[in-house]
Amino acid sequence: MVTFVSVLKYEQIKVNKALEQELASMPAPLRDIVGHVLMAGGKRLRPLLTLLSARLFGAEGPQLYELAVIPEMIHVATLLHDDVLDGAESRRGRKSAHLIYGTAPAILAGDALLAAASHKTASFNIPSLLTCVSEAVLMTAAGEAHEIALQGSLSHSLKEYIDIVAGKTGWLLKGSCRLGALYAGASEEEVEAISDYGLNLGIAFQIVDDALDFADESVTGKPTAGDIMEGKYTPPIMKYVDFLSSGEREVFREKFKSGTFTPEDRMRIAADIRRLCFDAEARAMADQYLDKAQACLDKLPRRFEQKVFREALDFVRNRKS
Repeated sequence: MVTFVSVLKYEQIKVNKALEQELASMPAPLRDIVGHVLMAGGKRLRPLLTLLSARLFGAEGPQLYELAVIPEMIHVATLLHDDVLDGAESRRGRKSAHLIYGTAPAILAGDALLAAASHKTASFNIPSLLTCVSEAVLMTAAGEAHEIALQGSLSHSLKEYIDIVAGKTGWLLKGSCRLGALYAGASEEEVEAISDYGLNLGIAFQIVDDALDFADESVTGKPTAGDIMEGKYTPPIMKYVDFLSSGEREVFREKFKSGTFTPEDRMRIAADIRRLCFDAEARAMADQYLDKAQACLDKLPRRFEQKVFREALDFVRNRKS
């Protein structure tokens, strides 16, 4: 039976080969640093969205893999930068690049990947592709900057949270889908429909990710309740703060602002969030955006790729890690 996961795994092999070729073309001083993250695994969700979108509108051929690596290169560039900003110790099961190679080289490697992605995009000689990629990078950076500006604050609204995740996650998934459609010469209406699909899929993906932050580390492979240490005010935390008494809320506020939660605090809060089903409520919120994404697909050709796009919604909805 063909499923989203089976298609994803099948395409990972070819996407990884295309990424290896891009890595080999990087300047030698950057190659080890970039490869440390670029070839460390990952779902390769963004390249698959580009491939599916291009094929949905009739594009074929091995050059599609050269197109599909572009959003992954951008994504990995943001990971290199994010790990420096967050002081992360690991990424994709490996020690973070900035801890091995140094902060400055890791930042420069991320910059180089962004430049390489732009160069790759320009090589197709389709101006709309370059506009698409530039917008995705710009809005991703804006989302990250917005999140940093509000770090440690409990004052912003759910709407502002959605604005943040639309930027830092949604826009690159939107760009991944849009890239394939533009390359294939889809109509303006079709381009906008698949773009809106990607944006809503990305928002839902991040909401689910933020709910999974409170799952047990043995299940997700990520530190439990890392968001409260980083001062990220996500839906499960919003619901938890509303649940607290005024006195408890003030204690939480001070620790959230200063990042002084102990490991015991984090485990206790995570357990409370799971017990009170605040993580499940956040996942239900993601369903609203998955429904919007599904509605976008109704405007698109009914081909095999559309079926895979629909299955991607359940993939995000049911994520465990």
